[in-house]
Amino acid sequence: MWEIIKAGGPVMWPIIALSIGATAILLERLWSLQERRVIPPELREKVWKLVETGQLTDRHISALEQNSALGQILAAGLANRNRPREYIKEAIEDTGRHVVHELERFLNMLGTIAAVSPLLGLLGTVTGIIVAFNAITHQGVGDPKMLSGGIGQALICTAAGLIVAIPSLMGYRYLRGRVDGLVVSMEKEALKLVRSLDGFRAIDPMLEGVPHRAPESASAA
Repeated sequence: MWEIIKAGGPVMWPIIALSIGATAILLERLWSLQERRVIPPELREKVWKLVETGQLTDRHISALEQNSALGQILAAGLANRNRPREYIKEAIEDTGRHVVHELERFLNMLGTIAAVSPLLGLLGTVTGIIVAFNAITHQGVGDPKMLSGGIGQALICTAAGLIVAIPSLMGYRYLRGRVDGLVVSMEKEALKLVRSLDGFRAIDPMLEGVPHRAPESASAA
């Protein structure tokens, strides 16, 4: 392996650095974008139990905000539950933009690695061909070893760039699709929250006395 890296020339080092960066991003995002971490399955039930029993406090909302990405969005709506619907939606949308930005962290960098890696491979190809032609210029074509060194460098760099670019691009597309799916799920939960708060408000406009039985919209959520 070390001999192959040496034969690839100096361009191999940035390609190796990009491969390490891409691997780190893929592993970190695969861990962070697990659905159970972004949208905990038990979270909604806990939140509505607090709301229905009238036990929801600022301390609960603060803990909810630290729970997960979905928790941040629900906390933004619940923190404004006594305000009109427009304020609730605006608070959820503002928080949602920050949450989506956090979910997309490092994805642009991964896409950049996928685009730059084959270009670095092409650069290595060009430099390898230059080395081969310089060998021909100074040594002639009598020594095949001088010519094969430059050609080998060109081929190794091309292969290395593609080896890094292909999985990086696949990972980028996969993670982008996962983020989009999580965002849609969180939007649905946020919409259920707004509708359910409307249902509670229809019974008690100030939400001071939460009904013993939640309206159908809240139960459906």
